Amino acid sequence: MAARSMRHLALVHGVNLDMLGRRPREHYGTLTLAELEERVARYGRDRGFAVGTFQTNHEGVMVEHLHHLAGSDIDALIVNPGAWTHYSYAVRDALELIAAPIAEVHLSAIDEREEWRRRSVIADLATVRVAGKGLEGYFEAVDELAREVAAGRAPRRPEPNDD
Repeated sequence: MAARSMRHLALVHGVNLDMLGRRPREHYGTLTLAELEERVARYGRDRGFAVGTFQTNHEGVMVEHLHHLAGSDIDALIVNPGAWTHYSYAVRDALELIAAPIAEVHLSAIDEREEWRRRSVIADLATVRVAGKGLEGYFEAVDELAREVAAGRAPRRPEPNDD
């Protein structure tokens, strides 16, 4: 019997997420980014995903990485853009190019925090949105994305525009 090939899941983190473990524990927990990525990668592997990770504090680098992913063969994407969630149309426009299902994940309950955190400029691009569940939220996103990929749902494709 031939081995089942792994699907590709990109796990992308934005600004300040490299400071996990040092940020307020009541919102972000105690895991470092490396610990979080390792646990999500292990969880993803158990569900048939090869997980690639990326983090940057530089918006242009994030956009370039998303452009790279848009031209790759990823099957799904989990993104936690950090504060860029609330205002970065550059990150949003780059995410729009991703043809695979996208999960927007936040460690903290952004809808219950400051007013400015309650707005997500990427929400309409996400197949799955999870917030306020810590590490478990990432696991939930992996499970939801695995169902999307297994069901063979056609990925959402952006409509060309004249911007």
